Amino acid sequence: MDLEALPMSCLKNGEAEHNPYTQHRVLGSECECDSRRNRDLGSVGINISPCQGGNCGEERVSTAPISVRDRAEDMVANIKPDVKSKKARQQKKMTLEDMYNNQYDFDDEDDDSDWEPVQKPAAVVKWFCVNCTMVNLGDDSHCDICGEHKESGILKHGYFASPFLKEAGLSQNELEVKERYKDPCSQISESGKFTAVGFDERMLLHSEVEMKSHPHPERPDRLRAITASLATAGIFPGRCFPISAREITEEELHMVHSLEHIQSVELTSQLLASYFTPDTYANEHSARAARLAAGLCADLASEILSGHAKNGFALVRPPGHHAGIRQAMGFCLHNNAAVAALAAQGVGAKRVLIVDWDVHHGNGTQEIFDGSKTVLYVSLHRHEGGKFYPGTGAAHEVGSMGAEGYCVNVPWSRGGVGDNDYLFAFQHVVLPIASAFSPDFIIISAGFDAARGDPLGCCDVTPSGFAQMTHALNAISGGKLLVILEGGYNLRSISSSATAVIKVLLGESPGCEAENAVPSKSGLLTVMEVLKIQMKFWPTLEPVLLKLNLQWGTYALPNRIVCLRSQRTGPMHGPIHV
Repeated sequence: MDLEALPMSCLKNGEAEHNPYTQHRVLGSECECDSRRNRDLGSVGINISPCQGGNCGEERVSTAPISVRDRAEDMVANIKPDVKSKKARQQKKMTLEDMYNNQYDFDDEDDDSDWEPVQKPAAVVKWFCVNCTMVNLGDDSHCDICGEHKESGILKHGYFASPFLKEAGLSQNELEVKERYKDPCSQISESGKFTAVGFDERMLLHSEVEMKSHPHPERPDRLRAITASLATAGIFPGRCFPISAREITEEELHMVHSLEHIQSVELTSQLLASYFTPDTYANEHSARAARLAAGLCADLASEILSGHAKNGFALVRPPGHHAGIRQAMGFCLHNNAAVAALAAQGVGAKRVLIVDWDVHHGNGTQEIFDGSKTVLYVSLHRHEGGKFYPGTGAAHEVGSMGAEGYCVNVPWSRGGVGDNDYLFAFQHVVLPIASAFSPDFIIISAGFDAARGDPLGCCDVTPSGFAQMTHALNAISGGKLLVILEGGYNLRSISSSATAVIKVLLGESPGCEAENAVPSKSGLLTVMEVLKIQMKFWPTLEPVLLKLNLQWGTYALPNRIVCLRSQRTGPMHGPIHV
């Protein structure tokens, strides 16, 4: 394949003079790559002008010539008139390098009594938080954004480690908390009754070769923090059963992606560093990591459908729900959830439900199943009128080509959305539609970037909220449920949330259930908008909207009358399952 035809900038092996596994910081002012921190308050799509080197997609700033010239002009301006012209003549013979290295001295006869040397600015200490990756300036030992200690033990003990102390063994209080989380009966139960976990350390090799303005949010530490939490709690290894990893085949991938896309991902294994988009990177190990992630998801689906496992959690990366038929984007290379859905259908599932609670809309998954009546896609995400990445996922996007109603989007209109809004949407939209669809198998695209403290999602869902949503879905389809990791970039949030979800898969109670969650006004408006649109395809939603209109109509829609009958454009029955 012609390398120039690929939508990415690359460095070939051997072209870089530095160690490809050593991260380097970029000196000078922050480049456009630093828009990751804003990411449109969570978006990953950014436009970056590539540097002259071509591999990192950032503009490097060379500061030495400018600073030296400024210093020279200051020196000349402060010299007395009788020596100023002499200095000017001599300066013409002096190079910038000479000035920078202080190799030029004034003659002893010059009067420099009024000259003051330029003071060298004090060095500013710059460090990046291990928990949220945000930049910190100064000697403070705690992150200004999340409060994590700069040398915390979160990668060793997971979220059980104190966020306020330097890395050390667990304190007595933390050991007591750890013991409360542990089940005294930690033995794996009989075949078909256990929770399977898919994980392979080779997925940790997928990383950005050269650090740009700050560490990439989708980094190997995400999996390290989760596995550390599970190990500390005695959950995995221990109470969960590991499955062997295998690489997905090209034939399996071709059921989801175009051949050109598959080949472009494979080509990255021959390159030191490459980018599909300015923030979707690959190195020489990324293609294998993506194959392993997809293979684990496919095999977990097969294990659950065949009855060999009760349910499962795919602890995988790179994530997948932004990867479409022909493109890699949003940190995603292959669509793991789509691969798992088709694998489930390959072993007997007639109807598959995918619930995506990642804070970003899964545009790739929606595209892949846009015209399918056998895969129902439901996504809850920030949208904000299309201003939040990736811009898709409006409530009126319902599917096409005769599969209208098999795509359900719950698009939040703002950030800061928490447990109550998510659980309210589950009670009034997700669960009624899921029950009517009656799936044989459920997949959760579990992005934890809607979690409290996430630097990109900026929402407020707690581990308890994720646990309750998992518990609600687990009651459908006989508990045949596969949870697949997507986003989530605060290590403490992602590890505690993933642990809470896995404990529900193991059969533990999610805690206090909010059966009557009180939504925010914006959340209520979103849910009612979705109900008005989706009840055309799912008549079970009509009484739900009637009840909400009676209970909340005055609060949510002042001076407006909702006419249910006038909303109908289709027949009085739900989608036909084929």
